[in-house]
Amino acid sequence: MKLNPTFTKLAILAVVTLLLCYVLAEIGGLARERQFRQRDAAENVEQSFAGPQSLSGPALTRFCRETWIVPGPDKKTTTETRDFWLFAAPRTLNVKGGISPEVRHRGLFKVNTYASQLTMDAQWPQLAALEGKAEHASGKVACEPVVAFVALSDTRGIRAAETLVNGQSVTVSPGGLHPDYASGLHAVLPELRLDAPVALSIKLTLVGSRKLGLVPAAENTTVSLQSSWPHPSFFGQFLPTRHQIGVSGFSAEWQVSSLASTAMADMKAGRPLSTLDALDGDVPQPYHPAIKAPAKPGLDVLAVELIDPVNPYVMSDRAIKYGLMFIALTFVTVGLTELLTGRRVHPVQYLLVGLALSLFFLLLLSLSEHLPFLVAYLIASSAAAAVLTQYAAAMLGSWWRGLAFGGGIALLYGALYVLLSREQTALVIGAVLLFGVLTIVMTLTRRMDWYRLGANASVAG
Repeated sequence: MKLNPTFTKLAILAVVTLLLCYVLAEIGGLARERQFRQRDAAENVEQSFAGPQSLSGPALTRFCRETWIVPGPDKKTTTETRDFWLFAAPRTLNVKGGISPEVRHRGLFKVNTYASQLTMDAQWPQLAALEGKAEHASGKVACEPVVAFVALSDTRGIRAAETLVNGQSVTVSPGGLHPDYASGLHAVLPELRLDAPVALSIKLTLVGSRKLGLVPAAENTTVSLQSSWPHPSFFGQFLPTRHQIGVSGFSAEWQVSSLASTAMADMKAGRPLSTLDALDGDVPQPYHPAIKAPAKPGLDVLAVELIDPVNPYVMSDRAIKYGLMFIALTFVTVGLTELLTGRRVHPVQYLLVGLALSLFFLLLLSLSEHLPFLVAYLIASSAAAAVLTQYAAAMLGSWWRGLAFGGGIALLYGALYVLLSREQTALVIGAVLLFGVLTIVMTLTRRMDWYRLGANASVAG
């Protein structure tokens, strides 16, 4: 039985396509491996510098001990004690600050870090919540001085701190002192009248990596941040009420009331600071190893991340996902040229054209590690289009056909860049592009007798 040459060639082209899919998969694996190495570089920087910073405060706390006498048999008595901490969140908290970005490198990989200068002004109308009260009839309560503390996720990022209480400077010491917030800083306050208002101001210079989060642990919290970084990503339980983003940077303002947040009550109950990476979806929420249930959720937080909108590895990985569509459209174009001009194209030539298209993605990935993504894309696409133009001229037997083929490839690369840069509308653009290509193919072949084409191929064979 003699095989139909047309179907034989289609079968060979199917094998060629599978081979090219394998090549694309390997290149995609390389792109993902580079992404993992970039994450390792970010973790390395965080381990030796400072990680994403989440902070809460300032808040006031006070350690108290109650002592009482318990009568026993034979007129003997015993003394028992109870230790407890009192907590007072501010009535108003106003945070203002700037974020100065700094890009650090680990080999080829970039990691976004920052230095922030924060001014936190907190006010309490009175401190009745810090008055120790006995729970037993014979109990006597002795309390230590009031302590102001700021809880912080990574104290290695503290560069300087200055605290004023009612305009008087006080000494800042490391550690949160509060048992539930040991990581941070604190200041022992001078003798305060519990029935008088207190104004506390903290100026904090803090460094960190990528993300900065603040807990709105006050009855009314206002946060205002500015930065020269033009690509912020706001996340957390509260988005800014107002923000401006431009090429020169961003500014954002948050206003949060205790009616909308449980941060005050949660902080009093000792709930931990939020893990910003988990909150933003970078890593899964931690699980308790014993009960296999989600760990206690963190405090409410408002946060911002300094992101790279054109991450070369993410962009390359997204581009590779369109690789098969590129190859299929190119093969359709070559096959259509064969049908309309009668010019025979060997399967090996299909394979070489497909390899050139596939290696474009590898060239893009390697160049984007050293150059801006747009520049790398222009170089890689121009090189691929030039090679395919001159090869198509010989393959199709005419420079005009080669130039038309190369022009079509250039248009495809242009369409791909639009797909990459328009993430939210990529689906509709891709769907319209494919529908347009299908319409052109159907229009050009609408009068073609496919049965006669197969019969002529059989006779010729």
